[in-house]
Amino acid sequence: MNQFKKTILITGGAGFIGSHLVRLFVNKYPEYKIVNLDKLTYAGNLDNLKDIEGRSNYEFVKGDICNQTELQKIFSDHKIDNVIHLAAESHVDRSISNPLEFVQTNVIGTVNLLNTAKNNWNIESSENIFYHVSTDEVYGSLGEEGLFLETTPYDPRSPYSASKASSDHFVRAYQETYGLNIKISNCSNNYGSHQFPEKLIPLIINNILNKKPLPIYGKGDNVRDWLHVVDHAEAIDLIFHQGKIGETFNIGGHNERKNIEIVKLLIDLVDEKLNRDKGESLNLITYVKDRAGHDQRYAIDAEKLKTNLGWTPRYTVEQGIEKTVEWYLNNMEWVENIVSGDYLNYYENQYVDR
Repeated sequence: MNQFKKTILITGGAGFIGSHLVRLFVNKYPEYKIVNLDKLTYAGNLDNLKDIEGRSNYEFVKGDICNQTELQKIFSDHKIDNVIHLAAESHVDRSISNPLEFVQTNVIGTVNLLNTAKNNWNIESSENIFYHVSTDEVYGSLGEEGLFLETTPYDPRSPYSASKASSDHFVRAYQETYGLNIKISNCSNNYGSHQFPEKLIPLIINNILNKKPLPIYGKGDNVRDWLHVVDHAEAIDLIFHQGKIGETFNIGGHNERKNIEIVKLLIDLVDEKLNRDKGESLNLITYVKDRAGHDQRYAIDAEKLKTNLGWTPRYTVEQGIEKTVEWYLNNMEWVENIVSGDYLNYYENQYVDR
């Protein structure tokens, strides 16, 4: 008899958002077995989960969602009865230079996972949930007014958002065609600790620290809604347990800011914490050629999540970014391991060589 009430496969659990979600579930639900499946590409880092790797209700499996045989073995060996799917290529710039990689992981990988769940679960049972984590970028770009609703028509503008839009459609199709119990959430820009330093906030923090240029696309007037990763993980937890099957929920931080505003806030915080003169790093700002197809504004209406499930974000962008800056400044060894590539050896050292 299985000692655990649920056995949840979390894909991409060594990544930025995934590691926060895995940690939350492992600590909050000792009655659940959490199986973390990650391919450990450049963005997957098991060092993110050192604090829980010895827990009895946690297991890491290195694998690829694009490999149907591997997925079937994982479902059989671990008797997977729920999936929270985060594994994805997610960096827009990388999608522009290599779109096929995004199609392979985000579309083919998701369909492989859907097929494996369909073939292993009792479709009649409400106990088996396939929760797909997506992005607000599938909705396209907004002007100065308006917000993305769950009913906003899809209008993806980059290979990344097109691949995520496609995966969303496949997830919904598997509910309509096969009766799979699905849930979907679309989130705004995440930030927080353990984020790979190619993303805006950790990149800028690291460059301020090292007095390197701070690259800003275009005029820096593109607007994003910023969601703290802990708020996001808690929202996923709530939707997984209480959200209605078949529903989509938008998760937003209620924190719209222009990119240049975020950069200047980071300059103020980092300079202050390093005892530099106020604004000393402003001269590092460097405007660069705008990204191809750069969406002007994203903004999420998360009212449905608040009304139906009572969720609101804990962090304002000022609180969250200060906490994030403090983490990076106190964990520069983590950043240095990323920049040097040493983090890629963690799996070999911890899981293979011992």
